[in-house]
Amino acid sequence: MPANDGRHHHTTHRTYTSALSAGAAIIALALAACTTTTSSTSTSSAAPGTTAAAASSTDITLTGAGSTFDAPFFDLAFARYHQQHPGVTVNYADVGSGAGITAFSAKQADFGASDVPMTAAEQATAKGGQVVQVPVDLGAEGVVYNLSLPAGSRLHLTGPVIARIFLGQITSWHDPAITALNPGINLPDARISVVHRSDGSGTTYIFSNYLSSVSPAWAAKVGAGKTLKWPVGEGAEGNGGVAASVYRTPFSIGYVEQSYSKGLLLPSAAIRNKAGHYVIASIQSAAADAAQKPAITPTDFSIVNQPGASSYPISGYSWALVYAHQPSQATGQQLVSLLDWLTHSGQTYAAATSYVPLPPGIRQLAHTMLEQVTGPDGTHLLG
Repeated sequence: MPANDGRHHHTTHRTYTSALSAGAAIIALALAACTTTTSSTSTSSAAPGTTAAAASSTDITLTGAGSTFDAPFFDLAFARYHQQHPGVTVNYADVGSGAGITAFSAKQADFGASDVPMTAAEQATAKGGQVVQVPVDLGAEGVVYNLSLPAGSRLHLTGPVIARIFLGQITSWHDPAITALNPGINLPDARISVVHRSDGSGTTYIFSNYLSSVSPAWAAKVGAGKTLKWPVGEGAEGNGGVAASVYRTPFSIGYVEQSYSKGLLLPSAAIRNKAGHYVIASIQSAAADAAQKPAITPTDFSIVNQPGASSYPISGYSWALVYAHQPSQATGQQLVSLLDWLTHSGQTYAAATSYVPLPPGIRQLAHTMLEQVTGPDGTHLLG
């Protein structure tokens, strides 16, 4: 196998700061929190899904922080947006949902990103006041593993078995609970190395929410959350960190947004869904899962373990976090224009990075949420 440097595989030019550690990124964001606006002339025309402000005559830098789940999509989409709107630069630090919420709440970033919406308690501590939460992408989480299986073979697992592995109750790949699900595959009599997130993570929330829905033991002992008291395993920072750790650790298992498994060629398990079918993480299977629950809100957002023969059960939406009342008309206008584009025309770049383009009803929800954002004089910023 090729050498791995521990970074996720999206190495194209970025307009955001993804290489920083969580602590360093938040400090950098604090220093850059005051957005600079200078006079210039832009000849760009507004793309579909944006307001006329996207072609304004100002140069603005927008800062964001949060979800690593979102980073591959943001990587491509923000670069394309900058090409279309040269006067707008987006600096995004993919430090994890928990750190992103912290930075956003402290007003160290113009927007945050999280794979689980902020709770009422989290919103109450946000220094910028009322928070608007906007769905921005939809994806699946693969359960990835490092095993040498026969060509054409794929590990099959169920939710309860995954829960028992991450609870430390199943410790060997040759455990009867696993071998029974994989007849004809000679699984090694080797100890399972569990890899999980070490940082506050919306990806962890989706994964643990799924396990809580299929395993009463998991629900009682661990539960769902961005930060967990893990019974076993080693922690790694970010989706990229988990993918890299599984890649370099024989007999390991972990969970990542599916885009992170592709560059390292990590296989992901086929998971038995609610209908009893084994399904792999894909754009199609995540879309099928989401289709079973077409209406979501920031307080009713979970789509894990939905019915349907082709539904992949570990799927979820991610959310952009913005303040309802923007202190700067210019910055607020550009931020709303960016997010309106991201949730409409920008969805063109979702499938290219293994995400599901937002369903029409969710795009409308995003538009409705952005309609709540106002400038300092109370005028609505979404034209």
